[in-house]
Amino acid sequence: APLEELGLLLALRQVAEAAASRAGLELDLQLPESLPSLAPDVEQCLYRVTQEALMRGIGAIRLGGHLSDVSHAVQTHVEAHGFSVVRIFVGHGIGKALHEDPQIPNYGPPGRGPQLTPGMVLAIEPMVTMGSFEVRILDDGWTAVTKDGSLAAHFEHTIAVTDSGPEVLTSKSGRLLSRSA
Repeated sequence: APLEELGLLLALRQVAEAAASRAGLELDLQLPESLPSLAPDVEQCLYRVTQEALMRGIGAIRLGGHLSDVSHAVQTHVEAHGFSVVRIFVGHGIGKALHEDPQIPNYGPPGRGPQLTPGMVLAIEPMVTMGSFEVRILDDGWTAVTKDGSLAAHFEHTIAVTDSGPEVLTSKSGRLLSRSA
């Protein structure tokens, strides 16, 4: 039932965006608008690995840890499955503005960058390709496609760093569903 799940997630995104707007805050969430028409095992593998990479990145959020721990968790998982992480686009801080510091690459060594502290709100957003990590922007100035024409996937959640761990602001429950994904 991937299409049923997609419809539920799109409805959830609309509710979350409306709630954030009423609170005067920005919210960042990316879900696929449609499933590609490839062999089901190929598309599902890319989607699964991208979602798992997002969960691994979220699971790497620990008080006292470093921002690049998130980046490293995403990259390690993606590359272990033979895929690539887009490097030109990154996750980011989020609050009263949609894109705030710090920037959060989806690649890099652990143990670097700012320490994770309560109150930080971060958009974690792995962008994964089946081929090269290189992308190009189309003439509309917005649409990004892979340079080699390979399939890509992009999932995203907005996360609050709390004393009790990461809180997923863009999930229905607000909780991380699986640290081991």
